Amino acid sequence: MADPRLAAFQSDMEKVLQHLKGEFSKLQTGRANAALVEHIEVEAYGSKQQLRAVAGIMVSDARTIVIQPWDRSILGTIEKVLSQADIGSSPVNDGVVIRINLPPMTEERRLHLKKVVATLSEEAKISVRKHRQEALDSIKQEKDEDVRDTLEKNLQKEVDEANVKIAEMGKKKEEELMKV
Repeated sequence: MADPRLAAFQSDMEKVLQHLKGEFSKLQTGRANAALVEHIEVEAYGSKQQLRAVAGIMVSDARTIVIQPWDRSILGTIEKVLSQADIGSSPVNDGVVIRINLPPMTEERRLHLKKVVATLSEEAKISVRKHRQEALDSIKQEKDEDVRDTLEKNLQKEVDEANVKIAEMGKKKEEELMKV
């Protein structure tokens, strides 16, 4: 039977890995991807909403993202927000849709994004350590020494697995970024 403390740790690790995957998907890899802009918040109808909630986002070719708002009255607002976002290109508003033509990635941009990947990976590892400490604190309250030792070993095994997954994800993303 799985210990609830380890189950809680596993759940936290799943969230950390999903968050890291989401952050990696936002990084431009030289190919157009809706994830690059869909999370950007737009002021619409009196509240901030994610772009994907107020517009259709399509990838028309390898370098072009097309954004078509459900309501044309917010076209200007979306264009303004996209201009301020750091996506590496300026939006073009034709009155119906907004097009973002992504430039080919430069070596400088690739190296910058590689550093971002390393930073995001390190932040994920820090989060793993924080969750490990919380789990250890709850395990240390266990009265039975044998159970406590087993739980600590199992926890360390989970931590090692999470760190390996983070490293693999980071390596895969770096390879994706450096591919010309």
